[in-house]
Amino acid sequence: MWSLGGGVSEEEKLNRTQVRSVLRRSWSMARPFKKTINTAIFFVIISVLCVLAGPILVRVGIDKGIEPGNTSALNFAVVCYVVVTIIAYGAGRAQYMYLNKAGESFLRVLRIRVFDRLIHQSMSYYDREKAGVLVARMTADIEAMAELVQWGLLQFVGSFFLLALAMVVLAVLSWQLTLVALIVLPILVVASVKFQRDSNRAYLDVRERVGVNMSSLQEGITGVRVIQAYAREEEQIRRFSESNRALYRSHMKSVRVSTWYFGLVEFAGIAAAALIVGVGGWLVHRDVVSLGTVVAFVLLLANLFDPVQQLSQLYNTLQSAGAALLKLYGILDSEPEIHEVPEAQSLPHVGELEVRDVSFSYVGADRLALDHVSVVVHHGERLALVGPTGAGKSTLAKLMARLYDPTDGSVFFGGVDLRQATMSSLRRQIVVVPQEGFLFDGTIADNIRIAQPDAADDDIRAALQQLGVWDRFMAFPDGLHMQVRERGSRLSAGERQLVALSRAALVDPAVLVLDEATSNLDPGTEREVEAALDVLMRGRSVVVVAHRLSTVRRADRIAVVDDGKIVELGAHDELVAQGGHYFELVTNWQQSITTTAVSREPQNILHGDDGK
Repeated sequence: MWSLGGGVSEEEKLNRTQVRSVLRRSWSMARPFKKTINTAIFFVIISVLCVLAGPILVRVGIDKGIEPGNTSALNFAVVCYVVVTIIAYGAGRAQYMYLNKAGESFLRVLRIRVFDRLIHQSMSYYDREKAGVLVARMTADIEAMAELVQWGLLQFVGSFFLLALAMVVLAVLSWQLTLVALIVLPILVVASVKFQRDSNRAYLDVRERVGVNMSSLQEGITGVRVIQAYAREEEQIRRFSESNRALYRSHMKSVRVSTWYFGLVEFAGIAAAALIVGVGGWLVHRDVVSLGTVVAFVLLLANLFDPVQQLSQLYNTLQSAGAALLKLYGILDSEPEIHEVPEAQSLPHVGELEVRDVSFSYVGADRLALDHVSVVVHHGERLALVGPTGAGKSTLAKLMARLYDPTDGSVFFGGVDLRQATMSSLRRQIVVVPQEGFLFDGTIADNIRIAQPDAADDDIRAALQQLGVWDRFMAFPDGLHMQVRERGSRLSAGERQLVALSRAALVDPAVLVLDEATSNLDPGTEREVEAALDVLMRGRSVVVVAHRLSTVRRADRIAVVDDGKIVELGAHDELVAQGGHYFELVTNWQQSITTTAVSREPQNILHGDDGK
C-alpha cells in the first residue's frame, strides 16, 4: 500500500501566523547546523542536475551522433552519461547523509531542550498537564518529526528543485512542446489537491481504528482472567473481530484513495508522453524541433510529474510535523514558576523555618488550599501536620520546601525568603523525603549519589553507617553495585525507602520534610526504616505529614490542618485535653484499629503513656 504520510485534524492545522512562527524558530534552532544544511542542499542540486543532464545527453547523442553518423560525438555523449551517472550516485549518497545528519542533529537538540524544560518545570505545571500527554510529546510528536527527517525532507527538497529546474529545461528545449506537456498539468494539480484532502481523512480514520483495535486487544489480554472465569471468550473474540474488520475496511478505503490518484498520475504521464510524441513528430517533420529534443522531452516528463506526486504525498507529513513542532515549542515557551531570581542568596546552615500568612490555590481550583496560614518550626523541632484528607497538610509541607510558591505570604528559613534563595542552597538545606522512595535504573550507589553527584564512596558509606543500614545493603551479592532495575523493582518497598533516607543523610540538610515515610511498609521492614528515620531526624528540624499516631508521638508539636487553616497547634497531651479537632482525629484513628494488641497503643497515647 502506498504511504499516505501523516494526517492532521482540523484543530491541528496551522494558520499562516503559526507556520511563520514555526519556520522562524526551526531555522533559529537549526542555525548551528547551517554548514551541514548548505552542503546537503549543494548535493541535492548536483543530484538534480545529474538527473536532468541524462535526457539532455541523450538528445546530444541522437542529434549530434546517431542522425549525422558521427561516432565520436556519440561516444562522447555515452562517456558523459556514464560520468554523470557516477556523479549522481555519489551526490545521491552525500545528499542523503548530510540531510539526515542535519535533521537528526535538529531532533537531538530539540529532544534535549524539551526534556530540559520538562525537568525544570515546577510541580504546578504537572498539576495542569497530564503525564501521558507529555510523554506523547516526546514520543509521537518527535516520531512525526523523525518521519519527515528520515525521508520526507530529502524528497521535499529534491522534488522542489527537480520540478523547478525541469520546467526551465523544458522551456529552453522547446516552448511549443512545453505548452503541450502542460495541458495535463491542471488535471494533475486538481487531483493532487483532492488526494491531499481525501488521504488526510483516510489516515485519520485509520489512526482512530488502530487505537480502537489496540484498546480491544489490550482489554482482552489484561482481562483474560475475568473473561475465562465467566466463559466470555467467544464474546471477546467477536468484539475484537468487529474492531479488526473496521480497521480492515479503513485500510482498504485508504488503498482506494491511493489507487485512483496514482493511477491518474500514471495515466496523465502516459497521455502527456503520447501528446509529445504526436505533436513532436509533427514538429520534427517541419524542422521546428529535432528528434533528440522529442526523445529528451519524453524522458523529462517523469521529472515533471513525479515531483508533483511526491509533494502531494508529503503535504500531510509536513502538516503533521508542523503541528508536532508547534506543540513542542509550546513546552519550550512555558516558563518554570519556581526559578532562581537574580542575585539570589544562600540559605544559612541553621535557622527557623517560618510560614508567614501564607495563602495558596492550585491552578483551576475554585477555593484556597491554604488560607492565611502561619507557623514557625524552631531549629531542631519536630512538627507533625495532621488533619483529614484534602485539608491542606501536604500542600503546606510542599510550600515549606518550595515545591510551590505561595499565592500570598512568604516562607522563610533563617530570615531569608525562600524565593530569594539560590536553588542549590535551598535543595541542600531543605530536603523532601516522599512517601515512596523512587529509584532510577542503575546501581544502589548511583541512586544514593543522586542527592550529591560528586559524593565519594566513603561519603556514601558514612551515610549508610550513620543510619545503621550499611550491613543490610552489603549483604546483597553485588553490594552497593547491585542493579536495582527500573523503579527499583529488585528491592522491597522498605529497601527503597532506606535508599531514599540515605540520600537525605548524604546531603545532611537543616530541615527534613517527610510525608510519613513508613506508612506503606510491612511491619518487619517498618521497624528498620523507623530506626533509620529516628537517626536521620536527630539534630535537625523536621516537618512530617502524619497519618498515624505512632508518627505523631515523635513530634514536639502538632499542627491540626482543616479546610486550609491551622485550627489547633500544640503538644499531644495539650491538644487531647482540649477535646477539639485533634481529639476527634485520635478517636477516629483508635476506632480504625481492629486488633486488640494494636488498639491498646492509642489508648495509652491518649493518656500520655508511651505504652512501654
